[in-house]
Amino acid sequence: MNIKAKLTQLLPLQTGFGKNGQWRKQDIIVETEGQYPKKICISIWGDKINEKQLIIGNQLSIDFELESREFNGKWYTDVKAGKIDLVDNMIVTESMKSDFTPEENYEDDGLPF
Repeated sequence: MNIKAKLTQLLPLQTGFGKNGQWRKQDIIVETEGQYPKKICISIWGDKINEKQLIIGNQLSIDFELESREFNGKWYTDVKAGKIDLVDNMIVTESMKSDFTPEENYEDDGLPF
């Protein structure tokens, strides 16, 4: 599955040691767009943690998996990130605009387009 959302919060990085060695986990909170935005907590594990992407306000495209497990009669669901990409949300400012304007090379050929 994939979601595009804005990063709104970074939770503290968690680390530890297990039977397979050291592990790292970064939980992030993202917010979807739309009429009824939703906040979602997504876990990023190990080498998939990229601090350069994880900046508050960044628009992210996140491939993720859902996994649920039962413990003492209650069910818990994890949202685990796979691939994370920055969404190109470049805003054109006045200084970035070209000096070229379409009117400079405009020829009237009589067509409305």
